Amino acid sequence: MEGSAFLPPPWTPPSTPAFAPTPDPLTPARDITHGHFEAGDQIMVIKGVAGGRLCGGAMRVVTPSWHTPTDEDGWRLRDPNGGAQTFITAHPRYLVHLSRRCPDCLIFQRAMEDHLLPRYAGHADAIIDCGWYTTTALGQLVHIADARNGR
Repeated sequence: MEGSAFLPPPWTPPSTPAFAPTPDPLTPARDITHGHFEAGDQIMVIKGVAGGRLCGGAMRVVTPSWHTPTDEDGWRLRDPNGGAQTFITAHPRYLVHLSRRCPDCLIFQRAMEDHLLPRYAGHADAIIDCGWYTTTALGQLVHIADARNGR
């Protein structure tokens, strides 16, 4: 086809991936110590938005555990729903209290609401997982900002 320019077909994929995690500038910068949580605390790991509210995984803190992906003290958590990942280990900055009204956790939740809810205001009926977390083969919950190769 001499003299003709190549035009990509109309179905050319966009330059960004179809699934791009929502940026999370708050959790990686959260300064929360291991001692903030105790065995027996009910917590939530905020993962997204559902019905115009924050949503995530509700679990119970079981025992201290080393969080290998961050090389810091973490907590072993139990998912009351069981399943393949009944127990996971997480860094304290991923957690917010459900069992008590904790000022630090309430401030963090409010900041997450201010950051996320306006972004998804038009999706009131949708369940939106922001794609911040993955679970390693060792049962370690890892925020994408903390993920390191080989861990």
